[in-house]
Amino acid sequence: MKEKRQSRTAVRKRHRELKILLFVFTLILGIVGMYMTAVYGHLNSVANEMYSSLEGSDNLREEPVSLGDKEPISILLLGVDTGDLGRTEQGRSDSMMLATINPNTKKTVLTSIPRDTYTEIVGNGMSDKLNHAYAYGGTTMSVDSVQNLFDVPIDYYMTVNMAGIQEIVDAVGGIEVTSPLTFTYEGYQFHQGESTYLDGKSALAFARMRYDDPDGDFGRQERQRLVIEGILAKATEPTNLLNYRDILDSLSDNVQTNFQMNDLFELQSNNYLNAVRNIQNETISGEGHIAEDGVWYYYIYEEELARIQGILQTELEIN
Repeated sequence: MKEKRQSRTAVRKRHRELKILLFVFTLILGIVGMYMTAVYGHLNSVANEMYSSLEGSDNLREEPVSLGDKEPISILLLGVDTGDLGRTEQGRSDSMMLATINPNTKKTVLTSIPRDTYTEIVGNGMSDKLNHAYAYGGTTMSVDSVQNLFDVPIDYYMTVNMAGIQEIVDAVGGIEVTSPLTFTYEGYQFHQGESTYLDGKSALAFARMRYDDPDGDFGRQERQRLVIEGILAKATEPTNLLNYRDILDSLSDNVQTNFQMNDLFELQSNNYLNAVRNIQNETISGEGHIAEDGVWYYYIYEEELARIQGILQTELEIN
């Protein structure tokens, strides 16, 4: 009898423990639910603030892409220097990358575009450095000029104010990067192969240096990519979950895009994220020299341009 009573007592104790665990689990779910509701509301507000259409752009597609149908998409990524070094004017696109994301092949091709590329500036009636398109006509002229250069449609864009990188890095509490080369810029020293903690100011210096990099623009774009990767890694750390407002606010101040909230959810639900995890990097071969007007331009080889066009068209499934 004593053993039975002890057995029943043990069973009741386990039931109480399970009820307590169930209560705690339910409470956690409730807190997480309220937290996610708050995040969603704030995220929706931030998405609205960042949104700007490509009104006036001459899109090469007859019909807009459907993310719900898992169609391949292209995104023009522009790092702009608006507000950098005390500027108040429009500025130029400091770095340019074209991403094609194919959820069917589960692959993303990230093509770095030399900013000094000599090409037609669509809508301005002239040829010039590609990065001047942003100064002449903002995002729309940049998109149209890149579409014309590579003969592919651009579905989305995202501009990041490079001066705002400082604010974003500080919002996530600083980042860690490993420098691909040794250099000193604006009083900050970086050593090849060493992992370095960067706050906002030093991250901006790390991303901006150009002339002392043996790879020029390509080297700077690589360092900017390292900074962006560092921000993404730090922003997703558990310690930053409660800091989401500062992070989202810094993004709303420095990022502009034609992605809407529903688009962002579709990207997560239709295998686009799997494609983003598999990146193929492409650089564009050519040569640079000073033209008759005394300006230095980068000229893409004809066969190289054809090669890049073929890759992009294949990834977008339009050839």
